[in-house]
Amino acid sequence: MELKELLEHYNNGDTLGEDFEVIELMRYYSRQAQKITMEINTKFHEPDALAELFSELIGKPVGEHFGLFPPFYTDFGKNITIGDNVFINAGCKFQDQGGIVIEEGALIGHGVILATLDHDMMPEKRQQLHPAPIHIGKRVWVGAGAVITKGVTIGDDAVVAAGAVVNKDVPPETIVGGVPAKVIKSIYE
Repeated sequence: MELKELLEHYNNGDTLGEDFEVIELMRYYSRQAQKITMEINTKFHEPDALAELFSELIGKPVGEHFGLFPPFYTDFGKNITIGDNVFINAGCKFQDQGGIVIEEGALIGHGVILATLDHDMMPEKRQQLHPAPIHIGKRVWVGAGAVITKGVTIGDDAVVAAGAVVNKDVPPETIVGGVPAKVIKSIYE
């Protein structure tokens, strides 16, 4: 199995974890991500060099004017898409197997967790993984320490308050906060 086929499994939302060949490939790409994130996290790099390393990590170019303050962590790396003018602050953790899209102008605060996988709830199937994508719209601001779970879309111009746990879609132009996150108000109120 090649990366393209693995990404198809992830992006189709296929249950994973029972096929040893798939597990080994997942672990291979995890090790590749560890190598690149170690390079990102343990040395100083100018912004252009960080953008190059992040592009290597995700397997495609990042958008123009990409900004990253390390450290940064991911356990896969190959299912992340970054638009123009995106900034990712220090200490973020992206579990991207299910797919993460961050559109132009989005700001990701300190220590944000984006988690696109869940384990099965049934104990006898606990090794199974269920992926679903996270989509962060244009000009979204995700506050420090927020957690966004699999299958969530954050609408354009929305704000996720610091410390929020977002497990449902967020409408555009709204502010959400809390655990679990709820709409607080429109940004134009």
